[in-house]
Amino acid sequence: MLMLTRKQHDLLLYIHKSLKNEGISPSFDEMKDALGLRSKSGIHRLVTALEERGFIRRLPHRARALEVLQLPNDMAPSGGFQPSIVPISVVPLSSGRISGQPVAASVENISMPLYGRIAAGTPIEALRDHSQTIDMPASMLGNGEHYALEIEGDSMIDAGIHDGDTAIILRCETADNGAIVVALVDDNEVTLKRLRRHGASVALEPANTAFETRIFPSDRVKVQGRLVCLMRKY
Repeated sequence: MLMLTRKQHDLLLYIHKSLKNEGISPSFDEMKDALGLRSKSGIHRLVTALEERGFIRRLPHRARALEVLQLPNDMAPSGGFQPSIVPISVVPLSSGRISGQPVAASVENISMPLYGRIAAGTPIEALRDHSQTIDMPASMLGNGEHYALEIEGDSMIDAGIHDGDTAIILRCETADNGAIVVALVDDNEVTLKRLRRHGASVALEPANTAFETRIFPSDRVKVQGRLVCLMRKY
């Protein structure tokens, strides 16, 4: 059975209404405003999702050319196409925490705290400004509590982590050898590095030959989270 999120459903009906009343599909800016989204990238994702599910198609070599192929059950004409739309219940979210239950497909974005800048070069004191948040597509996250940190420095550049990137961190207290983690050193410094355990010692490895690996007794380093993905502005 086909599934639509609430945003996909609303966008499909908006496109259908525009084609019916105006004879032309709406622009991406008009779609963005109609759905109350902040950027056109969200519209691109929704249009692509509708196209992949067979509800619309883009007509080649024509600007603003969309054709509606199917409608949800609550809009389908009698005797016409009748795709099955599965009702979706939204899992309540709080402070960026995702419950242990599956996240419904209708949850397009999750808001999580943005805890300031973390040095990917020289460790700095952790900044925890709870007034700032960032949105992340739910499809990119798994279970658990997540938070975001803005990267400062280039010590992890060979791992594809650049200055100004936003790191999405899964809050945890343990991580496998080789994982890129947020490490708290001596309870007052925090850094993003690759974790290596060597007996009773812990090595925090950069991904840039211009920086040195730092080695500490294991009781001086606490894992505060594991990197799960990055966001980057171009």
